[in-house]
Amino acid sequence: MKIKTSAYFMLWMVLLNACATPTVTKSRNPLIPESKEAVINVINKANTYWQKTNPNPGRAFWDVAAYHTGNMEAYKVTKNEEYKDYSEAWAEQNQWMGAKSNDKANWKYSYGEDDEHVLFGDWQIAFQTYIDLYNLDKVKDKKKIARAREVMEYQMSTPNNDYWWWADGLYMVMPVMTKLYKVTGNEQYLEKLYVYYSYADSVMYDPEEQLYYRDAKYIYPKHKSANGKKDFWARGDGWVFAGLAKVLQDLPKNAPHREFFVERYKGMAEAIAKSQQPEGYWTRSILDPAHAPGPETSGTAFFTYGLLWGINNGYLDEEKYLPVAAKGYSYLTTVALQPSGKIGYVQPIGERAIPGQVVDVNSTSGFGVGAFLLAASEMYRYVAKN
Repeated sequence: MKIKTSAYFMLWMVLLNACATPTVTKSRNPLIPESKEAVINVINKANTYWQKTNPNPGRAFWDVAAYHTGNMEAYKVTKNEEYKDYSEAWAEQNQWMGAKSNDKANWKYSYGEDDEHVLFGDWQIAFQTYIDLYNLDKVKDKKKIARAREVMEYQMSTPNNDYWWWADGLYMVMPVMTKLYKVTGNEQYLEKLYVYYSYADSVMYDPEEQLYYRDAKYIYPKHKSANGKKDFWARGDGWVFAGLAKVLQDLPKNAPHREFFVERYKGMAEAIAKSQQPEGYWTRSILDPAHAPGPETSGTAFFTYGLLWGINNGYLDEEKYLPVAAKGYSYLTTVALQPSGKIGYVQPIGERAIPGQVVDVNSTSGFGVGAFLLAASEMYRYVAKN
């Protein structure tokens, strides 16, 4: 009996399919949001709550200014004009300045919350948002960055290099330097960025752990955690890691010291990934979870942001680091974020992990919300391109 031609064809197709190499589809991490809209909803929920419960934008000091660095990223991904207006009103209220003294002879950079501490980084972080707002202008209004340039260019004219003596300061001011470089083209911003960072690195960096002590007071073995270990404060290292991501975003590809910053960033990413808790958060003392156990949002959010930024921009291996970032984001959106939109489990203002300090669902602050918005905005960018 003769087999029809069509039957031969069908048999041939079956054999061909059986021998073909199967297509490998990358499985989606179940903790990654299903859509961009899901991330936008999270951003809007948290940010709307914060702005409605804080109608007075507040001072230009770090605790408020750090929120605005996150708010500006939220604006960039949502295009919600209310977010931009909120930061603009804050900038206007603070006259586009940090500390307001005009007497340069008395400008200080030790810790201080008065108007003479113009050179103290906690007053300079406000410049990040002023520069972002300036860059959004169709017609550039130079008053928005005039004080930032005056302060930073005066600082760079001094012989002092020890301006960044605490970990937080690296987030506060490093991005100001790279942002102003992009606006002005002045190479001195990049030169001094490296000089100032090198000083901070010599004071606080632990090459064995690839992490930063909060400042010279906390260096091991002079200072130890409750269980005799090295005590690296999560938010302190979060400030540094997020600051490095922001610097690399704006640092020219041919910058003389670019590889130094890349090396520090990648080393921190490795250390951070290893120290994550199974629930997705990082404890306040990174390498001694028992020192101050339980979740903490601000450090976790900065780490999640920095990891997602590295994945999105090709600095970190997605297969290795995405599970870490996804677990961090899951904690932020299922534990830290409350039904009301409030962000909980933010350690209060301080400089170390404190045994016995209560950090719970009611613990919130603007800088924690800002860190949350950074992480969520970077997750939006990941979902948008995947």
